[in-house]
Amino acid sequence: MAEAERIIGTPDIPDAEGADGAEPQQASEGPAPAGADEPGSGRGRKRILVLLCVAVLAYLLDLVSKMIVVAKLEHEEPIEIFGEWLKFDAIRNAGAAFGIGEAFTVIFTAIAAVVIVVIIRLARKLYSLPWAIALGLLLGGALGNLTDRIFRAPGVFKGAVVDFIAPAHFAVFNLADSAIVCGGILIVILSFKGLDPDGTVHKD
Repeated sequence: MAEAERIIGTPDIPDAEGADGAEPQQASEGPAPAGADEPGSGRGRKRILVLLCVAVLAYLLDLVSKMIVVAKLEHEEPIEIFGEWLKFDAIRNAGAAFGIGEAFTVIFTAIAAVVIVVIIRLARKLYSLPWAIALGLLLGGALGNLTDRIFRAPGVFKGAVVDFIAPAHFAVFNLADSAIVCGGILIVILSFKGLDPDGTVHKD
């Protein structure tokens, strides 16, 4: 009997394919390929594109508004928008946002430049859409005021920023200041929610 089995042989047992010819399934899936969810991937590049679009929009709105203010409103009487509550009043501000620290123009210029560099470096790890919007607002606002620091009088890196939005009982500011403040508030909210720029969520 043993001799007969040796001669006839035993049927082959499929080990690579099932009876229907389908490929075998792995017992468990391994980790995702490296870089699948990194900013270099398609979705990561979209987040960077959102950051750049928001930054360009904020920058252009600030730049155009300042050009109009300088051409039409500077050295003129303030324009009332909502009576005494809100006016357009062109002023030159050598300090930081909202007229703070006018004696440190060069320092504020350097800080703005550093902020821009940090945002650009952080963009390489960006994977969160809300963070892309927040950083875009910061970048656009910082570039808007930095442009004034470089190109406006009294000189390079000492230029005075054009401010014109004048609410009652509040400092005069511009659209770049508004973009910076909105971006900062959004970053605080995202941080409280535990959302990191790379999309990681920290839960308590």
